Amino acid sequence: MPITLYELVGRDEGRPFSPHCWKTAFALAHKGLDFTTVPTRFLDVPAIENGVTRHVPLIRDGDRLVSDSFEIALYLEQAYPERPTLFAGEGGVALSRFVERWSTSTLHSFIGKALLLDIHDRLGEADQAYFRKSREARIGATLEAASQQREERLEAFRASLAPLRGMVEAQAFIGGEAPLFADHIVAGALQWARVISPFRLLEESDPVAVWFERCLDLYGGLGRQVAAAA
Repeated sequence: MPITLYELVGRDEGRPFSPHCWKTAFALAHKGLDFTTVPTRFLDVPAIENGVTRHVPLIRDGDRLVSDSFEIALYLEQAYPERPTLFAGEGGVALSRFVERWSTSTLHSFIGKALLLDIHDRLGEADQAYFRKSREARIGATLEAASQQREERLEAFRASLAPLRGMVEAQAFIGGEAPLFADHIVAGALQWARVISPFRLLEESDPVAVWFERCLDLYGGLGRQVAAAA
């Protein structure tokens, strides 16, 4: 029986956009596991699986429910040890935890503000009202104001990617010659931006952009199954 993945969508059910859900989709594909997806909107999340979680991703694997993208990856590694590894040992788990924190502080902190208005505009009317109220309370500004500041902050954001840039110039993936969950963490954040907004985060020649293109080609081009936002 395929694993079920609940993933976040807006008006277009064929355009899942959560970075955390993309991490999980990449992890499932990395393991070579069959899975089906359940498009889930913001206001639908509290009702899924009898209210077991407040956030997606959530997977159902038989009788087992697991939420949180990192916990899901750990579960998949333990439950399916015979399949391609997501971590390559405890060192890879530690690496992925570091990358998760770096991604949150560097990628999510910029993308999460810069693209708020783009995300809002792709939601249904009820979700738009929820999203605007909750995000404007969180950032202390309007979505429009946050969007207007992104051009000013873009150069500094690109400069902040120097550690990742140096790594992927020297090797194919964060995991080395092959991807690990650490790659999926960062690719999930960039995929979030790619599918939700036409705003260009990276120049095409940037080694990070070249690495991301390699990630989009993985698993039969899973990431490319959703076209870039236009």
